[in-house]
Amino acid sequence: MWTITGFADEVGDDFAEQLALLDEISVKHVEFRSAWGIRVLDLDDDQLRRAKQMLDEAGVQVSALGTDLGKIKITDDFGPHLERTKHACEVAKFLETDNLRGFSFFIPEGENADDYRDEVLSRMHQMIEVCEQAGINYLHENEKDIYGDIPARCADLRAEISSQNFSLILDPANYVQCDVHPFEAYTELKDDITYVHVKDALFADDSVVPAGEGDGQWPQIIDGLNQDGYDGFFSIEPHLGAYNEYGADTGPELWQKAHDSFVALLDERGIAHA
Repeated sequence: MWTITGFADEVGDDFAEQLALLDEISVKHVEFRSAWGIRVLDLDDDQLRRAKQMLDEAGVQVSALGTDLGKIKITDDFGPHLERTKHACEVAKFLETDNLRGFSFFIPEGENADDYRDEVLSRMHQMIEVCEQAGINYLHENEKDIYGDIPARCADLRAEISSQNFSLILDPANYVQCDVHPFEAYTELKDDITYVHVKDALFADDSVVPAGEGDGQWPQIIDGLNQDGYDGFFSIEPHLGAYNEYGADTGPELWQKAHDSFVALLDERGIAHA
């Protein structure tokens, strides 16, 4: 059984609207990135309590926090970011998830990522030590322009960070935007992939499209995951609308289109999902 979740904040800022669409399409999990136009780690205590109550009433569980950890420049001050990691673990526990999504720091434009490897690893070790102490898993997303944007550096991170609280997200669209064939990335990294982001993209112009409509090799990836016994989350991240600081202002219709496109790929293969 594969489990569908998603970045519902692309539906709209209003948390009730996000939950209403999830209910309409029978999705019972959310990758919680923002509510009411506020990042999940910036919600105050009252807002977090309100969000938790709404989630419970809707019967929706949090698959992961969609945090911005590791999504600063490697040259930015790290102290406040380490404190933000501690706060993220507290929020994750309150929202009853063991997972948070994070990154491995933006590299200055035009510079060699390998020149910053030691600093990246130092920071990542510190952040993951915090996660270890809290019993929270740090799921690394292969975002364009961060250290771990291509398979070789994702593999390097995983080799150097042996913690059981650290693993990799597979995001095929992000690999396309790095001129990487996603199935090759999957083949190289599959033993360390524990979470999947569902979006697709085109090599021609980096534009994002629903799963199966681009160069993300979704049929091969689904078949590979199925054959290899993957049993985790698939997080719908449409990015089909105008981009904003969180992802995209996709809206409910395009969000559902992104969901339905992925579900169709599963149904064609007779793969059970919830």
